[in-house]
This record gives sequence, C-alpha cells and structure tokens, in this order.
Amino acid sequence: MPLEADVLAAFPAEVQIPARLVADSVAASSEASPRVLVVLDDDPTGTQSVANLPVLTRWDVADFAWAFGYEVNGQRQRAVYVLTNTRSLDPAEAASRNEEIVRNALAAAASADPALRLSFVSRSDSTLRGHYPLEPDVIAATVTAVNGETTDGVVIVPAFPDAGRVTIGGVHFMRGTGEDSGQLTPVAETEFARDASFGFANSEMAKYVEEKSKGRFPADSVIVLDLDIIRASNDPLISAKAIADAIEPATDSTPIVADIVTENDLRALALGLEEAERRGKKLLYRVGPPFVRARIGQEIRTELSGDEAYAGNTPSEAGGLIVVGSHVGVTTRQLNALTEQHRAARIVEIDVEQLLGDNAGAYLDETVGTVVAALHAGDVIVHTSRLLIKTSDAAESLRIARTVSAAVVAVVNRTLKTFPPRFVIAKGGITSSDVAAHGLEIRHAIVRGPMLPGIVSLWEPMDGPAKGIPYIVFAGNVGDDQSLAQVTRKLSSTF
Repeated sequence: MPLEADVLAAFPAEVQIPARLVADSVAASSEASPRVLVVLDDDPTGTQSVANLPVLTRWDVADFAWAFGYEVNGQRQRAVYVLTNTRSLDPAEAASRNEEIVRNALAAAASADPALRLSFVSRSDSTLRGHYPLEPDVIAATVTAVNGETTDGVVIVPAFPDAGRVTIGGVHFMRGTGEDSGQLTPVAETEFARDASFGFANSEMAKYVEEKSKGRFPADSVIVLDLDIIRASNDPLISAKAIADAIEPATDSTPIVADIVTENDLRALALGLEEAERRGKKLLYRVGPPFVRARIGQEIRTELSGDEAYAGNTPSEAGGLIVVGSHVGVTTRQLNALTEQHRAARIVEIDVEQLLGDNAGAYLDETVGTVVAALHAGDVIVHTSRLLIKTSDAAESLRIARTVSAAVVAVVNRTLKTFPPRFVIAKGGITSSDVAAHGLEIRHAIVRGPMLPGIVSLWEPMDGPAKGIPYIVFAGNVGDDQSLAQVTRKLSSTF
C-alpha cells in the first residue's frame, strides 16, 4: 500500500481557498437567474456534510414547492436533498424513480419562479457502489425530454476526505487508520468492491467508468482533472480557468473525473465548475457527500452538541432508540464498542433467519413488545443479526435486504406510535433511509448539521409523528470504532 505523502509528492501543494469566495461566485451567477442544486441522494447519508438545508423523502410537485420556498434569514437555500433510496432498488425501479423526481422538480421550479434554474446532482457512495452510469444517464435524458437541454459533461467526484476517501492521480483510495495511518488502499482492494449488488474491479476512475459503462465510455475518453489542474496556481481564479479549459471539450455527457484530497481542492473545483457553467457548459454531477457543501460555498459546520441537537424541542423522558442494520466491518466494530460501554442499554437482536421464516409476523410482534417495554427504562439498541446471509444473485441479495429493512421499519414505526423514543439513531444507508421515510414517516426535514466532524447528520423532522425527535443518519462505512458510542453519549440521558 502506498504512503499518501509519497503519492502527493508528485503534485503541487494545496491552495487555501475560503468558502466565501465560492459563495460569492455562486451568488454572482445567481443574481439574474437564481440556481438551486437538486440532489438526488441514493441513501440519506449524503446529507452528513451539509447544514440547514431542506430534505425530502417524498417528491411530489408540492414537496418541491415547500423545499424551494424554504428560507434561512430571508435567503432561499442553494440546495435541496431528495432521498431516493435507489441503492436499495433494482435498475428498472431506480431509473423510474430518478425520472419521476427530475420531472417533478422541473415542474415545481417552473411554477415557483420561471427564472429559477436547476442543476442536478446524483449523490452516491464514496466507495463507488450504486447505479452508475444508469442514474446520471436517466437524469440527463429526462432533462432533455422536458426542456431540450443536453448535458455536456458528467462530473464524477466520489472523494470524501472527512471519511478517508481521496482521489489522487485519477485513482480512488481509502486512507488507512490506526496502525495503517498514512497508507492508501486502492478502493477496488477493499470490502466495498466486493459488494454483492455493486461490485467493481478498478480503482483508477477512468477504467472504473469504462468498466461500469461496459465500454460505452472508453477510459481514454474520460477527462481527468488531476491535482496539477485543480492546484494549477496559487491564485484560485487562475486555477478555475484551467479547470474550465480542461472541461471545454466535453460534449454528450463526457465523463469528467476529479482529483480531490482536501476541502480546498473541492472549493477549487467548485470555482472551476462555476466558470465552466458561466461559459455555457451544461454539467451534471455524480458525487460523494462533501461535494455539495463546497459547490455552494457553505462553511464546514462544527459538530453539534447534545444541547444543540435538542434545541427548540423538549427531550422525551423515554430512552433513545439505536437501530443498526449495516453489516460492513466498521459498523460491527462500532456496535461492539457501544454495547460494551453502554451497559445500561437493552440490546434487542433481530434474527434475520426468523424474518425469512414462516413465523415472521409473530416474531415481529414479540420484538416490538420487547423494545417498547425496554424504552421505559432507558436506551435500546436494536440490531440485525451479524451473520450475513450471502447470495451470489444480486436480485436475491436485494430482496433479502428489503425484507430485513421492512422488519426494522415496522419495529421503529410501531414503537414510535406506542411509546415515542427520546432520539433515534439509524446506522446504515438503506436502514436510515427506510427508517426516515417509513419508520418515522418523515416527509420534510431540515438537515441541522453533523454530530461528528464532517460525518453523521442530524435531521429535524418538520412534520409527522416524529416531529421534535432528533433523527441521526449514520452511514455504515464512516467513523472509527468509537463513533457510534460518541454520538449516543451526546443524546442519551442514561449513558
């Protein structure tokens, strides 16, 4: 495994760029024709890098009207998140959902303000799992079908430095932790590349694009914005021109991949993309979580305290509910650390084999009763059994995941309507999506900010039975072994 310092030695040093410079550039472009980024988030963990933005779990035209009308200090927000949960869907369902969302967003924008421009962001996994290139393809085709606008380039930025995912020299890496700190592992050599539904073989982004597009976009057709371009000058405006110049040849959804190691790199890229769009380039984005924050010029929000998490709401006397569905290694380690430290918490395991058996209904009734009773005394940790039932069939793998997720949702929803918890933490992408939309019946929420630096977002439900209950969206593949315990400790009255 290479050392990050050695790989970076071939490139210029990062350039300090204030978020305000990007925000001012975006504001100038939006003066005559305001622009909003519509972020189609394939699971809700994409919100972990932003603050004070609206998020939707439904996407009717009326829902977009609410989001486009949401203001902070009299200002319309620069981005709106839509929770698509398409990473849990098969390709046909994912395509249909993307198309419906784009059509409704465009219709709502036309009704709200004829001058309002929408740019679309397909937010997906920083470890390269998800429906690519299907989702950008569908978004681009739908925009063309509705208003005739063609997409020149699809900008692919999976990097998530806060969580240790960086792209250098066109290769996507995971940073090591602990004893491996300072080392880089090509992402194709990690457990994420062996995902049953979305596995892949290439860490070099141009080759990843060729692999996933089945040769439609050959590797040598991909535009690579390496650090020599991103950091072309100590003057960010000169670098912005260099980035826009590199993007100039893009046409007909040309893939464009970008090196990113730091937040400053993301801001440099944002200025370059702003310049390219000012020149008339029509761009679509396929990105990891922090891209939107940098693209709109938002400052990095410091982590929220426990008091801030409950601000404006009176905490319930009930225990909190921690729901763990993800099976990646870091989640299991985090769960072990939490259960070891939080001795006052009741642990309820959902046996996946029983969920797939003939008596699933009775088993669920029993589980709900156990959870509700335990919440009267303190926090409850609900997790699926750690024995992962594997199958080589991608469709069957998704079916099992849905069955498990539906059971988790039922436990949360029935608990909420019987004895509402003090807080809810959902660990895992599909888990947190389904818990939000169906377990807690959240339709509209505001992302208040991160519970840990740059990762793990707090949603404030704005309607439905969970209104007033802090909801924590915790990706399966982020944080160190202590992160779940740290977040729980902030919110709990018994930990």
